[in-house]
Amino acid sequence: MSRADELDVTMSNRPSISVIIVAAGQGRRFGDPVPKQYHPLGGKPVLAHSLAVFAAHPRVDQIVVAAHRDWFWAVTLAATGLDTPLKIVAGGENRQDSVRRGLEAVSSDWVLIHDAVRPGVTADVINGVLRALEDHAGAVPALPLADTLKRDDGTGMVTGTQDRAHLWRAQTPQGFHAALLRTAHHQARGLELTDDCAVMEAAGHKVALTEGEWRNDKITRADDLDRALTWLPSGPPRIRQWEYRTGSGYDVHRFEDGDTCCLCGITVPHDRALQGHSDADVGLHALTDALLGAVGAGDIGQHFPPSDDRWRGAASDVFLKHAGLQLRLREAEIANVDVTLICERPKIGPYREAMRARLAGILQIDKNRVSVKATTTEKLGFTGRQEGIAAQALATVRLPYGADS
Repeated sequence: MSRADELDVTMSNRPSISVIIVAAGQGRRFGDPVPKQYHPLGGKPVLAHSLAVFAAHPRVDQIVVAAHRDWFWAVTLAATGLDTPLKIVAGGENRQDSVRRGLEAVSSDWVLIHDAVRPGVTADVINGVLRALEDHAGAVPALPLADTLKRDDGTGMVTGTQDRAHLWRAQTPQGFHAALLRTAHHQARGLELTDDCAVMEAAGHKVALTEGEWRNDKITRADDLDRALTWLPSGPPRIRQWEYRTGSGYDVHRFEDGDTCCLCGITVPHDRALQGHSDADVGLHALTDALLGAVGAGDIGQHFPPSDDRWRGAASDVFLKHAGLQLRLREAEIANVDVTLICERPKIGPYREAMRARLAGILQIDKNRVSVKATTTEKLGFTGRQEGIAAQALATVRLPYGADS
């Protein structure tokens, strides 16, 4: 096996290196609607740990994250503060598709492919792979198998013992000469292969083994997060007391020409539309501010400035999901949210239950923790004159006592 010796970062004519982090999976085995790569681990998303290690490596020139479009915002959050150039691309239906799309976004000599849910990657593991690439078309970090392997007959009965000699547990990042990997992926279309080493093997290339790391294991199930906490610098979490905090939000949008309004995530027919930089969902905006306020995380304008064209016309559920993730990162839980829409028209009653269900779905909480109400101002003020709609929201959250904001 190649050793993870210190690399000479001053070598002349060194190959350019890109990292592709595969983060498009939905994590169905994880048992949570939020994909595991965006779950908090030690105060930041799982993905952020890997991003930080690669961004700090002196040989890495670019990072590409292949993610589901619905979670681009979470990747942006996880990459906050990184200096290494980063690009987000839409992932594919399976891992091979995601890697292919990532390869289309890079032009480097070498490429490292890493699973987003391996937050324990270290510089030593990366160095070992890069060292091997100086002499080989590809390299994969791996650990020898320690457990005895058994075969069964399909009914749960042992039929034999498998010799574990020369068997290894493959990890990532797996490194390759980029041009060879592109060609290998093109040739592997239609095949169902579980990693990029297998793609290269299918193309007839030899791949070197390098030294893996025990903490570089893949997070697959929820209890894997608890195990990963043991190698964080802060160590495993302490048992804490809980406290409750409340945040409030208020928002207003004026009417403009149109035939529908987006309110609490539901499209409501009306003879006017709401005007705004995003989709002008006044209910979601107020609730987003309430949740951010409950944990001292600022307001919606700080996180999504109206001056940023990325959010022009954006669906406001992106903002509310972001607020929900801010709570998760602080280990906070929502006790209840309460939204009041203030308008003469349109009538909210027929859509109230759909709005409650939509808010519960966005925040991944029980519907009985969500309240949506409507009131009028008895034809007084700008809402009474039907010039626009206002909304106010309250949110109560539970979080560890003394948690930093």
